[in-house]
Amino acid sequence: METILLLAHTEPDGTLAKPALEALTAALALGGELTIGLAGAETAPAANQVAACGAKRYLAVTGEPFAQARYSTDTAAAEALCRAAGASIVLAPSTSRWARALAGVACRLGGRIDTHATNFAKQNGAPAVTRWFYRQRMEAVLSRAQRPWMVLLDPGCFAPWSGPAGEANVEAVPLDAPPTRTEVTGVQAPKADEQTIRPDAKLLFVAGAGWTKKQADGAVHAAEAEGLIRGFLRASKASLGGSKSLVDLSGEGEAVLRFMTHLNQVGQTGSTPRHPKGLSTCCHGEEPHVVGWRFIHQRRAINLDANCGWARGKADVLYVADAFEVMRRVNELLAR
Repeated sequence: METILLLAHTEPDGTLAKPALEALTAALALGGELTIGLAGAETAPAANQVAACGAKRYLAVTGEPFAQARYSTDTAAAEALCRAAGASIVLAPSTSRWARALAGVACRLGGRIDTHATNFAKQNGAPAVTRWFYRQRMEAVLSRAQRPWMVLLDPGCFAPWSGPAGEANVEAVPLDAPPTRTEVTGVQAPKADEQTIRPDAKLLFVAGAGWTKKQADGAVHAAEAEGLIRGFLRASKASLGGSKSLVDLSGEGEAVLRFMTHLNQVGQTGSTPRHPKGLSTCCHGEEPHVVGWRFIHQRRAINLDANCGWARGKADVLYVADAFEVMRRVNELLAR
């Protein structure tokens, strides 16, 4: 039987975020002997949060030096937890902290690592990882004989574990923090209402280049488009995506949506977000863009062209209408 270590870093309040709880669901599904390894300034709240999950051991590297995301301290903490657990399989959520650090940990332990896994389960009696290749067009199932085997699980692939809180017996893993050359002096972040990328949003709103083109009156209404889109995002708390043609306009001297960047790009050369619902506006539904919608459960689109790509079996519902008029009316309804 495989021994499994779930690696998780705690939040500022000492608890576990949703990606860690999703990874816990995946770890429990493997059916091996489970150990939970925690790293952070406070770890007791996180251990108590998942005390009822059935893990055999709870290990923790605790201290203020491990509160911030930093390669040197994150790799030291993960390595210490892996050595203390002695697990053959190490599973972790694919957060920015672990994605940056765990490849180095696998090298130190003489193991192997797979990233961007979308599933991790037993197949033919052996653990196997599922992931996508070639810009989300090919799905592969991989297994490894090398141990330890580390797997980074993409968020949104499993339901987060939920259960009653309890009191866990946490074993402290002694570790002297390595010397660092960086010091975190503060965090600068946009206001919540100005944030456009929201991974946990129920709706993905995607804008295409049609918003910045000439409309029925022969004029470009980029400023109005910005107002309509931002108003909808504030009212609905949706996440914003953009087609490649739209985010590339800034380099072509065309009218642009000033809040749209390449970080919002969805598609073959962009991101592949996971949201329950998606609404595409002023986008023609070309195949490279639709690849980014592979994990959207319900797809709807607004386009004046009834023969656009969304109408060819790529959207569950296509509204043949002017996106400006539709979004004006939607914003009026939301304002009520």
